[in-house]
Amino acid sequence: MKTASRIDRPLIGQWLVGLALALLAGWLLRLQVQPWPTVTPLAQPRVFAGFALAAYAAFCGLIGWRARTPRVIASMDGEASWRVIYASQTGFALDLAERTAQALRDAGQPACVHDINAIDLQVLDGAHCLFIASTTGEGDPPDHAIGFVKRVMTQPADLSRTRYAVLALGDSEYAQFCAFGRELDEWLHRHGAQPMFDRVDVDNADPAALRHWQHRVGVLSGHADQPDWTTPRHDRWTLAARHLLNPGSLGGEAWHIELQPPAGMALDWQAGDIAEIGPRNAADDVAAFLARHALDGCHIVKHDRDDTPLSEILSRSRLPAMTDAVCNDTRALVASLQALPHREYSIASLPADGSLHLLVRLMQREDGTPGIGSGWLCRHAAIGDGIDLRIRSNPNFHAPLASQPMILIGNGTGLAGLRAHLKARAAAGATRNWLLFGERNASADRLHGEDLDAWQRAGVLERLDLVFSRDGHAQRYVQDALHANGDVLRTWVDQGAAVYVCGSLEGMAPGVDAALNEILGPSRMTALADAGRYRRDVY
Repeated sequence: MKTASRIDRPLIGQWLVGLALALLAGWLLRLQVQPWPTVTPLAQPRVFAGFALAAYAAFCGLIGWRARTPRVIASMDGEASWRVIYASQTGFALDLAERTAQALRDAGQPACVHDINAIDLQVLDGAHCLFIASTTGEGDPPDHAIGFVKRVMTQPADLSRTRYAVLALGDSEYAQFCAFGRELDEWLHRHGAQPMFDRVDVDNADPAALRHWQHRVGVLSGHADQPDWTTPRHDRWTLAARHLLNPGSLGGEAWHIELQPPAGMALDWQAGDIAEIGPRNAADDVAAFLARHALDGCHIVKHDRDDTPLSEILSRSRLPAMTDAVCNDTRALVASLQALPHREYSIASLPADGSLHLLVRLMQREDGTPGIGSGWLCRHAAIGDGIDLRIRSNPNFHAPLASQPMILIGNGTGLAGLRAHLKARAAAGATRNWLLFGERNASADRLHGEDLDAWQRAGVLERLDLVFSRDGHAQRYVQDALHANGDVLRTWVDQGAAVYVCGSLEGMAPGVDAALNEILGPSRMTALADAGRYRRDVY
């Protein structure tokens, strides 16, 4: 991964010192052949030694003064629209910040990297900020972030024009896990900054959490197809069933996917958890690539320390536009390949169902071809094919206590995560549940309507508000249903309800957040978030 270009000031300083000393040495050699008329021979070495030491001290002082200046790695494109801000104790957060900024630049988004100590409220105002924050000691900020905490986080602030996300780095073996990242997230939210997605907590450099951050950044930048920073290790599940949920819909196709685990695997996940899918190219596309370049797909190649058929490697990689010369060298071809990036989907079932269910929208590229992940699951993979899958825990979206009322809000395929929660609530005998769900048309887009009707009849759903934006003369969305039921919402929240939101990051999630703030008030929303009673899984 390329990193942002930067000036290494300490190295330059050392070179300058070396050059200065070399010049002094040459001068001394010249002066040895003729005495210095104004200084006695005995004093000459002392004078020159003192002069050399003074020069070295001056250069060291200059280097030290420059090192005090907070580090800013600037974008080559001038003023950046994205600010990637790091608080690092060991350098890991800085490395991730540079990777994040480069990912944005690769997507055509100007971005620059900032030391958090270089940041003030003016820099944050109106910016898109991605914070990568380590925690050290017993929940302390990194040493270089202490100034920011004292200088900025203690001030009154209006950050309502700021959009942000936080990657919190920590170690769960410590009691104050990710404490500074969480403190930073809460401070930003408390002062009105708008989250672009929920905080990502990383336990001991967990690769899955880092891939999740990379995925979120990719979605925001409009370039989610970048190779993963770390290679995920998947299990081999089996595509057992799929069926179209919305035939005749004006929107994209929504598919119900069922996956069976490998033999002998114990099913273990919670409502709210995520399935990471390793997609593959269509078999026909791989065959066409092999034929075009006269390659043998059965040829065995060393890849990731395993002996693997070339066709298998190609199925998991981007198919490049390669020259015949490169393609004739199989090893060079394999070395040049980039793995297809993983895709994330909310799990729509529980282990008790015996299989893992997904609700997947078939995405279309600009050229009309299906997206990488959705195309593989909804089009290319055949029933019975293997699906590379890894389950990722998502504690930020785990269930509230069964005794708490629960308000579930979502749209489109966001119903997947809410469906798992409703299944869990039904199993626990929790009946204080209110679902507000939005789609396009009631005639085609009543996703999993049989489940919803059954839960309503059984009393699992105390309230069900379905909103279809394309039915009727005026478009109506779930946030409009919230406004229409503001008094009911306040009553449920007064009774201890937790509010869970799942669905699209664009449109629905900010609209719902704005409606909740208008109905409940910003201070109450902050209190709900602090208490873990306002949670989101948006994408």
